[in-house]
Amino acid sequence: MRTVKQVSKVMNIWLFQFDDSKISENEMLRQFKNHPNVLEAQFNHIIQNRDNTPNDPNIGQQWQWKNIGGNNATADADVDAELAWDITTGGLTALGDTIVACVVDDGTALNHPDLKANLWKNHGEIPGDGIDNDGNGYIDDFNGWNINSDNDAVGTGSHGVNVDGMIGAVGNNGVGVTGINWNVKIMTVKYGALVDAEVIEAYDYPLIMRKLYNSTNGQKGAFVVVTNSSWGIDQADPNQYPLWCAYYDTLGAQGILSCAATTNNNANVDLVGDMPTACPSDFMVSVGRTNKKDGVEGGTGPI
Repeated sequence: MRTVKQVSKVMNIWLFQFDDSKISENEMLRQFKNHPNVLEAQFNHIIQNRDNTPNDPNIGQQWQWKNIGGNNATADADVDAELAWDITTGGLTALGDTIVACVVDDGTALNHPDLKANLWKNHGEIPGDGIDNDGNGYIDDFNGWNINSDNDAVGTGSHGVNVDGMIGAVGNNGVGVTGINWNVKIMTVKYGALVDAEVIEAYDYPLIMRKLYNSTNGQKGAFVVVTNSSWGIDQADPNQYPLWCAYYDTLGAQGILSCAATTNNNANVDLVGDMPTACPSDFMVSVGRTNKKDGVEGGTGPI
């Protein structure tokens, strides 16, 4: 054994080193503790760096999460994602529920290397057997639901892939980018040419799945907490869309918030109107957009 150095002059704490081939570390610690001139002793433990910056190679391009300035950007013109990541990076609630975000868009990419681990699957369904195994009213909805083809063919998308990446690209996996949630399950509902009826039909799927989850104490369905809709109608009067707007209250009653990107125009939707972001529902979150200099722009993407 040899003395390495004094690590605290105030507390008179010393660092020692020994040959663990001659004596076990536990025996050495016991002898130190029993020495009459030693008040206390402990191992020199290895500390882990609690870094809240993921190792995804393109995280530096995602100024919206953490903006350090440069390249004509304004430092801290971001959402301070790293402060949230100090607390949680998504995944489970405190009670163990698997958090699900439903994206209503043009589909996804089922084998995308930065998404596939976070894409929700309906494990209550046996894919391809032609049976509604979980009794939710949808047959073979393993990957989600396509409201036009009435099946789970949701694996082709472009805009939806970008939306999925913002919400839930797998974080800290050394691939691509990271979503605001590193670990979250993304439920995919695919639309075609949206009209009011298809909007309600699209929202019906996450609503049914959350109701089923609530009624079976989590044995079936999905713990959907939010829907995302990055589309709408410019300057639309919500009064002309009573069923559509009311549906956000129905979703909310089951525990689902709805987020929607507002118009791409720099406009006050409370004055000029917009659908769905001017709907009066307490459960509708209207999302605008700022740029990397904290300038105000229209809403073109998801939360």
